[in-house]
Amino acid sequence: AFGQIAGAGLSAYSMMGSDIRMKEDINLIGKSPMGINVYTFRYKGDDKKYQGVMAHQVPQASIVDDNGYLMVDYSKLDVDFKEV
Repeated sequence: AFGQIAGAGLSAYSMMGSDIRMKEDINLIGKSPMGINVYTFRYKGDDKKYQGVMAHQVPQASIVDDNGYLMVDYSKLDVDFKEV
């Protein structure tokens, strides 16, 4: 589900698989100016480390994909998803 496009007109860069069930090595690193928790984590089966949010903590920017995983529309948040 990582990186899937969830909806017409949304790019893979704004809509990311952010369901906690897809992640491991989760560490809280701070809060955004809007007060959103920001984490570093790895996707299960991926050695790369990323920075972003947990979808269940931002329901205003989350949807459920076809596989039942939560996805986040980062364009609605003041947090950037990025590899760190």
